[in-house]
Amino acid sequence: MTNVSKAFAHWEDSLEDGFGLISAESSQLFIEAPYNFKARAESQAHITTPEELLGAAHAACFSMAFSQVLGEKNLTARSIDTTAEVTFAITADGPAITKIHLINHSVVPGLSKEDFQEMAQIVKANCPVSKALAGVDITLEATLD
Repeated sequence: MTNVSKAFAHWEDSLEDGFGLISAESSQLFIEAPYNFKARAESQAHITTPEELLGAAHAACFSMAFSQVLGEKNLTARSIDTTAEVTFAITADGPAITKIHLINHSVVPGLSKEDFQEMAQIVKANCPVSKALAGVDITLEATLD
């Protein structure tokens, strides 16, 4: 199976004063959502950042991959909730995404806490977005309810 997803971004003006619009072209889920550099340093309502979009993708990927790993063990989650906290910082090498902290809360009947933790680490290392971000420090806090 192969699928190509498309997104589009438009930018105007300088980095500090500029603004852009980003669209999820494949799904049309959002069209011309605003983004800017200032939102990276100061949280702003109604303005997204590349890091927020990356976090959404990582959280979704982790949750789906966890479902797959559970299915391979004949288990089904009642719920898998994942948050990705993506850290953007100015480093000695310039602007960078320096860390992603995944926070997962899952309800999986019939799964021990030990097996859950082992599976969560496998998912963290192997979900496609984690693999694509191999150069970033990715940490995980996983809780089985």
